[in-house]
Amino acid sequence: MMFGSSQPVKAKATTVINKPINEVFRFVGDEFFVNYPKWSPEVVELKPLSDGPVRLGTLAHQVRVDHGHRTESTFRVTDYQPNKRLGFSGVSSPYRCAFDFEQKSTPTPVTQLAFTFELFELELFMRPFEKLIRAAIQDGAERTVKNLKSLIEGES
Repeated sequence: MMFGSSQPVKAKATTVINKPINEVFRFVGDEFFVNYPKWSPEVVELKPLSDGPVRLGTLAHQVRVDHGHRTESTFRVTDYQPNKRLGFSGVSSPYRCAFDFEQKSTPTPVTQLAFTFELFELELFMRPFEKLIRAAIQDGAERTVKNLKSLIEGES
């Protein structure tokens, strides 16, 4: 049984990637099933449950091992706006995350990428560790954008 935390556990991190917005969105959104395990090495299994390309309503199943703790979840693409936003919500777990893309004008095109993650409920036995969980989730958000920046800028 799940019990709601007083407030959602939320984290946000941003970075600027030295690539045009269409290349960043392609890597994160259109090639999600190939690239997600690269930027999030905690993902040990990822399986699309829907046919075709990533789009609104696409379902997937993942197995993650975070700090030795194995979790499985099914999630759905809840927001798919090319070069603007990609969002997911847990179907089997109470979470939501989103990637927001914004083109910035500089001498060369760069993309500001923001990643937000929200966990809506903590199981009762996890409540005493809420501060640690908040810190770990913020850490994970920052690692996500750092890994994405490194991978995308490293692409030829």
